[in-house]
Amino acid sequence: MARILVVEDEADLRQVLEFNLTGAGHEVQAVSTGEAGLRKGRERRPDLVLLDLMLPDISGLEVCRQFKTDEALRSIPIIMLTARGDEIDRVVGFEIGADDYVAKPFSVRELTLRIGAVLRRKDAPSGEADSTVFGRLRLDRQAHRAWVDGEELDLTALEFKLLSILYERRDRVQSRSVLLDVVWGIRADVTTRTVDTHVKRLREKLGAARDYVETVRGVGYRFLGAPPEGD
Repeated sequence: MARILVVEDEADLRQVLEFNLTGAGHEVQAVSTGEAGLRKGRERRPDLVLLDLMLPDISGLEVCRQFKTDEALRSIPIIMLTARGDEIDRVVGFEIGADDYVAKPFSVRELTLRIGAVLRRKDAPSGEADSTVFGRLRLDRQAHRAWVDGEELDLTALEFKLLSILYERRDRVQSRSVLLDVVWGIRADVTTRTVDTHVKRLREKLGAARDYVETVRGVGYRFLGAPPEGD
């Protein structure tokens, strides 16, 4: 069971979410404005926030930004809900720290599965970090080494950092801007084309595991959530 804060101004949808998530065993609190969401977030420290993008007072993007810049709230995962289909909204949402993004209309079952996946990532033990096997790929992040089918990869420090970040955030789209921030630190001499070049080079070195890194057209890149069958 998780404590879930729903920030949604559509009364019907808010009630549907509250009913279904409560039925799934979660403790749910639902509010209709961004300010109320921020206040309840600070008061109750939920395990996860479902956050509508279009709110009547302040935008969901601003609510997300405030959560992610508050030391006490930044670790709370956020799934954004929106009727918008523009990819720019997804990019901005991921850039400021949203953990997932679900476009309306959506099925409650799909949303429940997304919630479960985000909560599992949140609760994964940090000790997973040192040595991990994912299909054909094995990572040792403490030693900064990686293998595919038992053969060690000749990765630069930057390529290993890029691979590690993508793996740690698997099944979540990482925009080029986010990768510039966390991998390169957004140096002035680095452009989004640099990200594409390094991902291309990384895929070449991954060989049989190259398809573990997917291109999300118009947004960025995503590491698979699970290895393909047979790997």
